[in-house]
Amino acid sequence: MGALLLCVFLGRKNKRKAARDVSYFILALLPPMLGNLIIIVSSTESFALVGSYVYFLGLDITVLALLRFTTDYCRMPFKGTLLRRVIYALVIFDFLQFALNPLTGHVFHLTPIDVEGSAYWLLVPAIGQSIHRIIAYGIFFASLGIFGYRTFTSPRFYVERYLIIFISMVVCCVLESFYIFSSTPIDRSMIAFGLFGLLVFYFTLYHKPTHLLNSMLARVVRNMTEGVLLFDRSGSCLYANKSARELFGIQEEADLSGCMALMADLVDEPSLRFDADWSRKRTVEIAGEVKHLEIGLRTIEEKGAVVGAFLSVRDRTEEDNRLARERYMARHDRLTGLYNQDYFYAKVSQLLRRDPEGQYVVAAFDVKDFKIVNDIFSKEFGDKVLVAMADCLRDVAGRQEPTVIGRIGGDKFGLILPRGHYTEAACEKELQRVCDSVSEIGQNRNYSIIIHLGVYYVDGPSLPPSVMYDRAFMALNSVKNDFQHHVAFYDDRMRDDVIRRQRVANELEEAMRSCQIRPYLQPMVDSNGNIQGAEVLARWIHPQEGLLLPGRFIPILESTGLIARFDAYIWECACLLLREWGKRGIDKFLSVNISQRDFYFLDIYEVISGLVRKYGIDPSKLRLEVTESVMMSDMRNRLETMNRLRADGFLMEMDDFGSGYSSLNMLKDVPFDILKIDMMFLSASENAGKARVILQTIINLSTELGITSITEGVETKGQFDMLLDMGCRLFQGYYFARPMAVEDFEEQYLVEESTL
Repeated sequence: MGALLLCVFLGRKNKRKAARDVSYFILALLPPMLGNLIIIVSSTESFALVGSYVYFLGLDITVLALLRFTTDYCRMPFKGTLLRRVIYALVIFDFLQFALNPLTGHVFHLTPIDVEGSAYWLLVPAIGQSIHRIIAYGIFFASLGIFGYRTFTSPRFYVERYLIIFISMVVCCVLESFYIFSSTPIDRSMIAFGLFGLLVFYFTLYHKPTHLLNSMLARVVRNMTEGVLLFDRSGSCLYANKSARELFGIQEEADLSGCMALMADLVDEPSLRFDADWSRKRTVEIAGEVKHLEIGLRTIEEKGAVVGAFLSVRDRTEEDNRLARERYMARHDRLTGLYNQDYFYAKVSQLLRRDPEGQYVVAAFDVKDFKIVNDIFSKEFGDKVLVAMADCLRDVAGRQEPTVIGRIGGDKFGLILPRGHYTEAACEKELQRVCDSVSEIGQNRNYSIIIHLGVYYVDGPSLPPSVMYDRAFMALNSVKNDFQHHVAFYDDRMRDDVIRRQRVANELEEAMRSCQIRPYLQPMVDSNGNIQGAEVLARWIHPQEGLLLPGRFIPILESTGLIARFDAYIWECACLLLREWGKRGIDKFLSVNISQRDFYFLDIYEVISGLVRKYGIDPSKLRLEVTESVMMSDMRNRLETMNRLRADGFLMEMDDFGSGYSSLNMLKDVPFDILKIDMMFLSASENAGKARVILQTIINLSTELGITSITEGVETKGQFDMLLDMGCRLFQGYYFARPMAVEDFEEQYLVEESTL
């Protein structure tokens, strides 16, 4: 019993989950063992009777604790089940019948006998005792059955933990049965119960199936994908698993004596040393195949002394090759094999940091109209062009060191090479070879592949590579539409121009909101010099730069697509001005320009007709000027728009008539009301006679077609008199007035009319 109490104490301190159930079970063994001891040593009936009650009631508690331990240890459902409630009810019933036994005597009574000369009180069972045994043995056999089930159905590794307890329970059952059926007066089965408790304690909390565990570990080592070799203290190889034998070509039956020298050669040391653990990576050639190995040595100690070691060899060849492929794909372009943009910029940055005093040339290449090449000749041919481009750059790189090349994206490539002795002309000649080599690819298809090149001279490593190539591409863009020059060199004026263009685009909205952009008017006069109307032009009164003429900002707005927003603003200014003039009784027209890009970004008809309705003006007072280039694309839809506007009362003017090759064809198909004759016919030239004949013909043609003609660019009285003699009746030019602010126009030309 002392040993059991010690087990209870140790079990309470154990942190394992099963420790509490084990402690409860061992603690439950103490009452029946104590009762049995009291019965054995009793000399009086009352004392023996107390021992009997302690024994039988303790036995009920023991089998309940055993069942609880069994279900938890074997992972069987018990808590909260109907079976649990039934068993507890039976045990409570057994308690009650023992409580009634002193009155009814239906369970047992005691009778004195002589055992080896000593008095002993023998239990005489009654019907209640049979009921008790059925309940107690039923619970016991339920636990025994659970352990038997687990013993024969569990994996081999777990059988031992169930088998020992199962055998102990069988022994206890046999001893108890022997006592019952042999009529032996003294019950010694409690000794078996005590031993059973000790076995449960040990095998549940402390026992490990060492032999089986070693067998399983040996099987794990034998089937490991890593090679494992065991060496004794002297360096003799005791064991090599299957992976090690396959890796090094060792026959299973062969002597392992050569493994020590083989491993020493692998780690490039005269001999293996077992004095410390280590690991390292080696690349070796085995049977003609390059292998990447990870080798580690671990010493085996026993009682503080090294008794051997095991060597693990992991074949990382496939993994390293896969990582190398992934690393390559992450850094290189799939098609050309050149560095991709991110890695290219990183390598350029690394080169410049390594040689901060070096002088380098950054070159950016671009295939002109590469999308057309793909669309016309197929993507396969386009890929061929890109591969050829990469090969040409490699050729250049092969003749210069250090050099970095990469594909920045799409048809854009980058190159950095030492500037060396190259002058700008020599550099251009060298790089032009790349352009010429690639251009030869398209000759068999009668198509000229043009390569444009932008060059930036590196001043030092202060700028990020991405900025350097932005500048190189900035230079490239300056010759992108030039068929004569394919190479351009960056200078700061390009950057300043880009910054200025961006600033103009950013400031446009504020400029219109704060009226920095204002309508300027250039008068249109008749043959008597009377003002009939004016063309609406624009000037930007910049707060820092002062007056900006259209040439400073209109091209920027056209290239950014903001021209549509700008034109709509000028149209609205013109409508507002016409409304004010109408209120003052001034009957003049204003002519506004419609650019080609307006048709891409605006619904021209809806915007202009909407403005006329908004301000309540006569559509004929807002004349619409369109150049013939506007009609060169999507003519059918644009002709429909013009017809709708003319049907609403707008007058259409053809601006710059005579400057294009298709003007006469336009007169035939497009319903213009007014021709504005281009000023080039009035400029001085060696062919003034021919120009006069053409000019006279145009004026006569417009008269025959019933179209009003206006000649712009009139700068002298002689030009005016000549045009007047030719029959022209409307004029515009510096001879009459330059473009002026609305206030000046009204003060100079409309003050008298407004006071009538």
